[in-house]
Amino acid sequence: MIILFNKPFNVVCQFSAHEKHPTLKDFIPLPDVYAAGRLDTDSEGLLILTDDGALQHRLSHPKHKEFKTYWVQVEGAPQDADLQTLREGLDLGDFVTQPAMVKIMAEPERLWARNPPIRERKAIPTTWLEIKIAEGKNRQVRRMTAKAGFPTLRLIRYAIGHYTVDDIKIGHYQVIEK
Repeated sequence: MIILFNKPFNVVCQFSAHEKHPTLKDFIPLPDVYAAGRLDTDSEGLLILTDDGALQHRLSHPKHKEFKTYWVQVEGAPQDADLQTLREGLDLGDFVTQPAMVKIMAEPERLWARNPPIRERKAIPTTWLEIKIAEGKNRQVRRMTAKAGFPTLRLIRYAIGHYTVDDIKIGHYQVIEK
């Protein structure tokens, strides 16, 4: 079984109780399923869960190069040339990222409201980027955009491989039989 969950902001990717935040257990009442990868508490979007250990490994391990697509709202107004460092790979200190596929995009049409809303400053514009990576190290996309000079304000994982959050409301899940 495969479960596609549209994870809300401020939800912890674990089933055990957390003292400050809701967890997966508050949204997914199914037994014996495990997340194939994680999303930070302050990130939103697609999380895949499964009861199949081999599938979980294939989806979450970087050596299998399953591309993850992120919609990222950044502070500032990067031009296409400003994104070249992301396309070449960045030295983040503890590792060098693989090249990312990056493009400027319009605000997603199917975007849900975030609670609480992001912090916006009237004097500083924001821009939406689509970023595709095959890695997925801790806070990688946020660290990449910050290093490029455009801090992330909102991060949504839209897709993992061919799985997407299309037609899944925030805080809801869809079960797919393998």
